[in-house]
Amino acid sequence: MKLLKTIYHEENINLQGRTILREAVRGIIFQEGNLLMVYSSVNGDYKFPGGGIDAGESHHEALSREIREECGAEMKQIIGELGKMISYAHALEEDFDTFKMTSYYYFCKIQGELGALALDDYEKDLDFHPKWVDVKTALETNKKVLAESNPALWWVGREIFVLERLLS
Repeated sequence: MKLLKTIYHEENINLQGRTILREAVRGIIFQEGNLLMVYSSVNGDYKFPGGGIDAGESHHEALSREIREECGAEMKQIIGELGKMISYAHALEEDFDTFKMTSYYYFCKIQGELGALALDDYEKDLDFHPKWVDVKTALETNKKVLAESNPALWWVGREIFVLERLLS
């Protein structure tokens, strides 16, 4: 998959150090001109539905599971690839130096209506819920959140980059 961008969230990241690797999939789902995103009423930001790939899962299986959990929707199919983004940060775990996340973005189609969610505790704490939104609104909202937020919301910059790509 094509590399879209590499993001360094902090300075002086030891790229040769002990690294925690995390891979994630993210769905880009359009319907009637709007984009299905996950909105956090706590942070006020939009993110693409998706998350970490569990051991033994394919990208398709992980994306299907994540869309079901976060949006209550059944993924019908992956219809294309946008690309991947790599993010680096200092690891929070003391046995590691670096955290590296690779996020794979796929265009998807869903079937049926949005249903019940199966959120993790942290997702419940952030009050995640699926929302159909136009790309410009999601982009403007995330830019405002990033400008007003603390650095802990590092994923917002990643999502801004993808939203800008979708508009170009």
